Amino acid sequence: MSAHESMKHAEHAEHASGENRKIALLIAVLALFLAISETLGKGAQTESISKNVEASNLWAFFQAKNIRRTVVQTAAEGAKLITTPDDATKAAVQKQIDDWQKTAERYRSEPKEGTEQLAEKAKDAVHERDEATAKYHHFELASAAFQIGIVLASATIITGIVALAHISGLLTLAGLVMTILGAWWPHLLHLHG
Repeated sequence: MSAHESMKHAEHAEHASGENRKIALLIAVLALFLAISETLGKGAQTESISKNVEASNLWAFFQAKNIRRTVVQTAAEGAKLITTPDDATKAAVQKQIDDWQKTAERYRSEPKEGTEQLAEKAKDAVHERDEATAKYHHFELASAAFQIGIVLASATIITGIVALAHISGLLTLAGLVMTILGAWWPHLLHLHG
């Protein structure tokens, strides 16, 4: 090999080494973004599951309270049908009817645990669950984009096909967009079905 050929070979190797460093940096950035989107995704997934359990518990409590309220209302209505000639008995029955009606009203609107309040809390938990689920789906798509980007960037080093690095860069942008949407506007694209 002549000195001129050696010089050309060294220049080519130096150029390839510089490109490989850029690709390695792209891979490192993609891995960082992947770690962030995975962490955000797991947090959103955990919140979604937690809020789903909370909503289920609140709706079950709502149903139990509503059943209790219905039972005492039914008892009060049934007691109204009792006819007695005795004034003392009539007064006792009316007192019981009044107590049952008060109990039914209390079940409906207790300050923290009335059926109206439980329904509102359950609706809020459902909304928070849906929000967390939407975030989770965005972060999952972002993670997939970053993972595919890492694979394509790695393939660029092996194959020397620069177009793969460009596609990897586009996937990086797509992953960033999905991460941003997941964090601030999770319902913008309606990915959660």
